[in-house]
Amino acid sequence: MNSTDQSSTQTPPRVDWVDYAKGICIILVVMMHAVYGVEHVFAGKGWMHPVVEFARPFRIPDFFLVAGLFLHRSIHGPLVDYLDRKVVHFIYFYALWLTLQFPVVEFDVMVSEPGYFLKLWAFSFIEPTNSLWFVHMLAIFYVVTRLLRKVPVWIVLTGAFVLQSLYQLVLIDTGWGVIDRFANRYVYFFMGYAFAPQIFRFAERAAKAPVMGGIGLLVWAALNAWAVSFGLHEEVLFSFILGLAGATAVCIISALLTRFRAADFLRYCGRHSIVIYLTYAFPLVAMERLVWPKTGAPLGDVGLACAVTLALAVGLPLAFHALIRGTPLKMLYERPDWASLSGSERGQRRAALSAK
Repeated sequence: MNSTDQSSTQTPPRVDWVDYAKGICIILVVMMHAVYGVEHVFAGKGWMHPVVEFARPFRIPDFFLVAGLFLHRSIHGPLVDYLDRKVVHFIYFYALWLTLQFPVVEFDVMVSEPGYFLKLWAFSFIEPTNSLWFVHMLAIFYVVTRLLRKVPVWIVLTGAFVLQSLYQLVLIDTGWGVIDRFANRYVYFFMGYAFAPQIFRFAERAAKAPVMGGIGLLVWAALNAWAVSFGLHEEVLFSFILGLAGATAVCIISALLTRFRAADFLRYCGRHSIVIYLTYAFPLVAMERLVWPKTGAPLGDVGLACAVTLALAVGLPLAFHALIRGTPLKMLYERPDWASLSGSERGQRRAALSAK
């Protein structure tokens, strides 16, 4: 997940299939929250529920794997630039959007117990309890991977796999989400970083073999659905295999979409995944707390209510972003130069502009 934050260095060329993959992932993530939230409102399941369950093994693993794909471009660069782009960058967005979201998500607490509300807000920097946990986790992954960059890949990968297995065996269950999520998810992020060249070559080959890719996707879909129906995605080893297989399938789907220039909306969502991710909670909360309890499900269809909520949770953030582009409010999605480390490339640019 990247923001629209720009550097003074030349922007690397985008890889279309990666944008498609991020688009698929962000829609699956928002779909999960929309479906579970709306179904809770109506105390019943809709026709979108099976789709959410089908994606459980791979929607988050694939997001982390994709996030690690381009890390090789910066991991061996100057430390101050790395920290600025990979740590301060995400801290900025986490702090900003936590502050914006918290009064909405915790409105009742803010009104009834303002002191406790402030404590919850401050505690969220240590233990994210909101939808922004992914941004928080990315900053930690980037720091850890930088520290481990000289350790042989097989050692780090083995350690990450062991952590994931221990988590699935409930031998790692600290109650602190940061530790537990790290144990469960780091293996996918590291694989995205460590095997990026192989993943890019695989996607390129997949785009050239649509028939084989299609057959492979059908086989994967059947096996994934079968595994989910038996709860195997929550078992040790199966969890890892299904997560990796699903991430591979998303890569194939994305590569094929790129070849046929299909579903450009998915690519657009992927290019602006940070916009959707940071903002979707607002329309989601509005629909779940204000609209559906008063209107009921459209046509009495819970699935349709989920679909409408998903469409608004994805579409409204994109529309808002387009509206504020070029205005001072662009700082909501583009990190300004003042929010950069002194001595970094961005910090030096800020100093140079100030000196004029």
